[in-house]
Amino acid sequence: MANVVVVGSQWGDEGKGKIVDWLSERADLVVRFQGGHNAGHTLVIDGISYKLSLLPSGVVRPGKMGVIGNGVVIDPHALVAEIGRLAEQGVNISPENLRIADNATLILSLHRELDGLREDAAKSGTKIGTTRRGIGPAYEDKVGRRAIRVMDLANPDSLLGKIERLLTHHNALRRGLNEAEISEQAIFDELMAVADQLLPFRETVWKLLADAKHDGKRILFEGAQGTLLDIDHGTYPFVTSSNTVSGQAAAGSGLGPSSLNFVLGITKAYTTRVGEGPFPTEQENEIGQFLGEKGHEFGTVTGRKRRCGWFDAALVRQSVSTNGITGIALTKLDVLDGMDEIKICTGYTIDGKSIDHLPASQGQQARVVPVYETLEGWKEPTVGARTWNELPAQAIKYVRHVEELIGAPVTMLSTSPERDDTILVEDPFHD
Repeated sequence: MANVVVVGSQWGDEGKGKIVDWLSERADLVVRFQGGHNAGHTLVIDGISYKLSLLPSGVVRPGKMGVIGNGVVIDPHALVAEIGRLAEQGVNISPENLRIADNATLILSLHRELDGLREDAAKSGTKIGTTRRGIGPAYEDKVGRRAIRVMDLANPDSLLGKIERLLTHHNALRRGLNEAEISEQAIFDELMAVADQLLPFRETVWKLLADAKHDGKRILFEGAQGTLLDIDHGTYPFVTSSNTVSGQAAAGSGLGPSSLNFVLGITKAYTTRVGEGPFPTEQENEIGQFLGEKGHEFGTVTGRKRRCGWFDAALVRQSVSTNGITGIALTKLDVLDGMDEIKICTGYTIDGKSIDHLPASQGQQARVVPVYETLEGWKEPTVGARTWNELPAQAIKYVRHVEELIGAPVTMLSTSPERDDTILVEDPFHD
């Protein structure tokens, strides 16, 4: 039985929510494997919009098990609030449809504060563009082996000692930033306030998934952000604090890589980015404004306006390689409807020399100049198309050229936010 990993192939915001929701009907379990509540997916089901940050997309569908893996950092108060918002929309979250890895790291108030303090202290040009939700500092504590984890809430007697170890580090930082120190009791009380609400969901997730695999169940792994925000493979330092590539689905859940059968790269038909950092094909002109307005390019979590530009085939080609992408789901093709001509970046020049990929060096990334091909646009609408025959000939030509340039086939084509406005070429959950 096939298991599918869904990743973003650009800088996030590629429309993963709709695709994951579409695939979740075919899955038995949906697993988040990295990131935190700095990510956001919007699902539209029967005309109702559900905005999710931490919860796996499958939880809004009856009979599906949502799983938050060990690779995720969890703000317990944000999670409880998100569960409450869904309850108001008639979606009941319980241990019947949600499990949380007992070894997942928790985000605390001190992480959020530190995130904001650092961003405010950064000089112009060095700001990362963080969401200030404590994601990075929580991952630092995880790697520094001083994190508080979900399982620790079940043992209050030993928790104070772990908080003491954590505060030895954080209070030293706070003194250096001229901030008041935090007491162990304050953090203890903060955690105990949500312990009873969080602990019923805890699970040995690697075993849950191993048993599911043994029973022949289909597992969908849901990534957050995008490949170019990966801590190793992205546009460092303007990246997120976790690995966003498909390999993290194994490390962030405990199910080995041999069980990951199909990697689906969600790919927008143009390019967007939120926050700071390089963006070779950005259009700070009427083209960028057109794409942003027609594509409703605002962040699900933050509401921040996204930067917009032409499709960058060189970047997506890198993502196909670093993720081992089997096929892509091309989204928002309809946003390009009505344009006279459409450009695609096929590579770059840097200091007058041709290069076929985005270099890892921050200095070189700032100096790359995109090389474009120009394609004829189309006037007929693609909105709502559900078969190839409904697409204009030039739109099909555009899609085929994208496939050729990135070295991966289009498995799915999305033509509107509605889940059924999808052209399926190959079901990733093929048996």
